[in-house]
Amino acid sequence: MPAAISLLNVVPDNKKNVFSKPLFKLLDRVLAINKLDDLYRENNLHGLDKTIFAKSLLDGLNIQLLGLQELQAKIPKTGPLVIASNHPFGGIEGVFLAWAIEQVRPDIKVMANQGLKIFPELEDYFIFTNPLSENDPKNAPSIRYCLKHVKAGGALLIFPAGRVSYFQKDTKRIADHRWNRLIASIANRTNASYLPIFVSGLNSPLFYRLGRIYFRLRMLMLPRELVNKRDAKITMTAGEPIAIKHYAENIDTGTQTELFRAQSYLLDPDWQKSWPADPVTQLQPLAPEVKGEKILQEVQQLPSEQHLLDHKYMSVYFGYQHQMPNTVNEIARLRELVFREHNEGSGEPLDTDHFDATYTHLFVMQKETGQIIGAYRMGQTDKLLADGNLENLYLHRMFDFGPDFVNRQQPCLELGRSFLIPEYQRSFLGLFLLWRGIGTFVCRHPQYRTLYGTVSISKLYDIRSAAIIQQAMVTPTNNVVPRAPFEHELHPEVNAFALQHGLEDHVSALLKGIEPDGKDVPILLKHYNKLGAVFHCLGIDKSFNDTPGLLLSVDLPNAPEKLLKLYMGDSWEEYKNGASAVKIKSAVDRN
Repeated sequence: MPAAISLLNVVPDNKKNVFSKPLFKLLDRVLAINKLDDLYRENNLHGLDKTIFAKSLLDGLNIQLLGLQELQAKIPKTGPLVIASNHPFGGIEGVFLAWAIEQVRPDIKVMANQGLKIFPELEDYFIFTNPLSENDPKNAPSIRYCLKHVKAGGALLIFPAGRVSYFQKDTKRIADHRWNRLIASIANRTNASYLPIFVSGLNSPLFYRLGRIYFRLRMLMLPRELVNKRDAKITMTAGEPIAIKHYAENIDTGTQTELFRAQSYLLDPDWQKSWPADPVTQLQPLAPEVKGEKILQEVQQLPSEQHLLDHKYMSVYFGYQHQMPNTVNEIARLRELVFREHNEGSGEPLDTDHFDATYTHLFVMQKETGQIIGAYRMGQTDKLLADGNLENLYLHRMFDFGPDFVNRQQPCLELGRSFLIPEYQRSFLGLFLLWRGIGTFVCRHPQYRTLYGTVSISKLYDIRSAAIIQQAMVTPTNNVVPRAPFEHELHPEVNAFALQHGLEDHVSALLKGIEPDGKDVPILLKHYNKLGAVFHCLGIDKSFNDTPGLLLSVDLPNAPEKLLKLYMGDSWEEYKNGASAVKIKSAVDRN
């Protein structure tokens, strides 16, 4: 007959004596280890191969694993990999995660508590440590083994809390203990990808009550809690694998470990939701393309001062709808085409409104063909607000501007509706020429010292990503509020990390962990951030398929000198110092 499952099995031989057997037999009953032994016998688990044992144990308990295929799809099939999970149950998650990951990574090893020696069949999965004592010298060989395993391209699963989740008095919620920084140290030293996992579920109320009386009672209750998982449905949620290079360069291992922990809780499905349904449900066919010949004809009729610059085979102009109706129609067609790719389109043949007639259109085109590759719509607030009517501003629909907001204090440029056609979206040239055009425009019109506008956060992003960007980037102000605020609460453990460390340096890593296609911060948002933008609030644009827009302003003369030189050329110092390098009194200016 196979040996019984007993606490006696985890006691070293030199500690056993004649009194051990009856004492441990009693403890086995009190702690429900005898029920584990019954489970062993009922399902013929003794001596099985680790993989068969793990699956048979799950089947014997009738545990259903939800999210299994999604988790396995996110595990890199090769290369050094560090995986970390929260520890809600204190034992069984180590078994089923090891089994699930092994289907993709047969090289998986699990850094585990000595208590799991109670399952000798699983020993080949585990690298045993004493997680309750970070500085235990007996852990050193285990740590060296982990490093060697991952450096050799292996996969390692760790429960960095080192103990089961418990009720925490200070936060009044059940969560993991602080994670051991070993997790970050191993990932960094092996240049491994990091994969966060969140396992949903709780132990029994009695478990948490006893744990509040004395913390070691939690350990003694774990066998009973394992047996109590019979017939449970357990959800596993995996993030995306994150390359270590996406973490802030100057991050210390303590902060990085806490960030790893926050990334696990960010995956909690109870704190996830989908975007509301789009108002635009049907897309009409795009308007016919305006031929380049018509655009070239209109551009040639523009006053010479509206030609901002040439660069290689491109030219940059600005104009008004009444001067170039066909050109503005093509800009509106291309806007709709590009915006639809980002789930932001109007659904109409053209992305247009009555503001196209009063705003300035800055655009980049190919000199010879007249093909437009990108554009910005700019509102000159000194003209638009000449009668004091805020309704003349597009963004007034989206934001309630207080009297102290900059657009009501001085002439500004309201920037919006920017786009680059698909062929130029990954090219430096397109964005460079748009901003070279803006730089030339403000040098010729130096009364505009401040730019403001929105960066759209496409709903192709996860809603959590928009919440992270909001939390990380926004500096609250009383001078402007969104008419339709963006609202999504992040997990309290993520908020706790943000409160202590901030999120600004960690946005890329957080987004990489939840965006399935590896999306990072929007390029235009990064660009404004480099210019020194202040981000005021995140609102929902009800006129733009309910797309979130991050309102920002840029004090342009105080932008980094390097960028001023890049976009303004030789005129940057005169602009910065408030001088008018070129004063042009054109027909456009007199409008």
